[in-house]
Amino acid sequence: MINVTDKAREEIVTLLTKEGKSLENNIRVSVKGGGCSGLMYDLSFDPEIHEADEVFEDKGVKILVDKKSLLYLLNTTLDFSDGLNGKGFQFVNPNASRTCGCGESFSV
Repeated sequence: MINVTDKAREEIVTLLTKEGKSLENNIRVSVKGGGCSGLMYDLSFDPEIHEADEVFEDKGVKILVDKKSLLYLLNTTLDFSDGLNGKGFQFVNPNASRTCGCGESFSV
């Protein structure tokens, strides 16, 4: 399961509206190699659900995760921050043993 905070949902709706898309568009969350901790999060809009995707829905947001990335993302919460430390989506990942200062990469 991937959870979405209220603040992240608000920002997703704002971004979709700016791009002229509806909430029926999916959010794809994946993990790729790279970053200062070894693995990086990738977040994008994707209108297509692939056969190998796991599909989660929270607060009306449909989240797509490929099976490989799911191993790293299980029980992760997608949040949004617009505080003094910067503005952007953040991943609260209980599977990460180490994260970098910017929060965009992690290791397990």
